[in-house]
This record gives sequence, structure tokens and C-alpha cells, in this order.
Amino acid sequence: MGGRYGQNGPDGRDGQSGKAKVKEEGLIPKHGGYRKLKSFKIAQLVYDVTVRFCDRYIDKRSRTQDQMVQAARSGVQNIAEGSKASGTSKKTELKLTNVARASLEELRLDFEDFIRHRGLVLWESDDPLRVSLISRRCATAGEVAAWVQHIHETGIKDENGLSTSSTRSTKSIKSTYPEISANAALVLIGVACSLLDRQLSAQARAFEQEGGFTERLYQKRIQARKNPYRGI
Repeated sequence: MGGRYGQNGPDGRDGQSGKAKVKEEGLIPKHGGYRKLKSFKIAQLVYDVTVRFCDRYIDKRSRTQDQMVQAARSGVQNIAEGSKASGTSKKTELKLTNVARASLEELRLDFEDFIRHRGLVLWESDDPLRVSLISRRCATAGEVAAWVQHIHETGIKDENGLSTSSTRSTKSIKSTYPEISANAALVLIGVACSLLDRQLSAQARAFEQEGGFTERLYQKRIQARKNPYRGI
């Protein structure tokens, strides 16, 4: 992998010429490692949390449920597809990563609408509950749900040991859990979007500096013409 070829001998020298063989990057570079990307992991968590949220709080007969789940799924799938396409098309990688980012932005608006339409509280950017969830580093929807339950039951302690919470006092648990859950989803979406913004910037720089498949193919052809007997 990585577009590098092995050497002929144990010391890395060509058996015929005795000269060190130069390592070269292949025409199609290493690509497709999307499962290791933080953006993919968080987007996948957002998808799982969204499915769980919609099953509990969104009418299964409404278009909203399908739209939210599909937007979350699009975020995950397009990161993966872009990563797999990057070997032959940096342009496609950029496009699909941007589609993933746009899908998550659409999902963010859906969660914000859920909160607004029900008269719930949208957490501020500096809310301690946001910090609490991010620092928890949840890896599964179940872990997020456990955090939501913990916050619902106990709130969060500030530096002085006082209990604080953005959630309002309500008459029923039914209206409290959705508020915390929706805000928790928004926190995770925000993390995913931030990661994708940085990923898009890095991809754009790489494309600008290194070019794409067409440029690499052209360079390989030029090298082949300059060294017609190479490899014989």
C-alpha cells in the first residue's frame, strides 16, 4: 500500500545494476482509510444518535423522520465515498466531502427546528453542558443516551460544586429528555462539521499543490518517455 513498490534484494538494491532502487509513488496513491478519520467516526455517531432520536421523538409517518435519518446517513456515506474516490479523483473527494458537510448542516437545522417548534431551550455556545458532553468522548449512541439520562437526573456541577443546567424546569420528563437529547445531537453535529471544515481545507490545499489523477498520469507519461528502457 501507499503506492510504493518492494525492492528486489534484501538490501534494497537492483540485482542487475547494483544501484539503489528509487522508491516511487504509484499512479494511484494510498486512499480509502476513511474508518480512521475522526470526521467519519463522529458522523457515524451522529447517524446512530439521529436514528435513536427519531425513533423516540419524531412521528414515524412524517417526512421529517426520513429526511433527518437520510441527512445523517448522507454525512457518513459521502465521507466514505469521497475517501475511496480520492485515489483517482481529488476533485470528486472534495465534492463528496462537501456534500457530507452540507448534509450535516441540513440535519443541524432540523434539530434546531425541533427545539424551536416545541419551545425548548437551545444551548448557547459556551454552555457547560456542551463542554461536558464533548469531554465525555462518547463512542456509541448508548453512551450518549447514558449521558443524557445522567444530565436529566443530576444536571452538571460547576467549579463551585453548584448544580447548573440549561434545561428549564418542566412539568413532565417527556419534555425534558427531548430537549437534552436534541441539544446533545447538535453538539455532536457541531464537532463533525468542524472536523469536516478542516478536512475540506486540507483537501483543497493538497489538490492545489499536488493536482489530481490527470496530472499524475501526465507526469508518469513524461517520465516514461524520458526513460524508455527503464525496468528492462
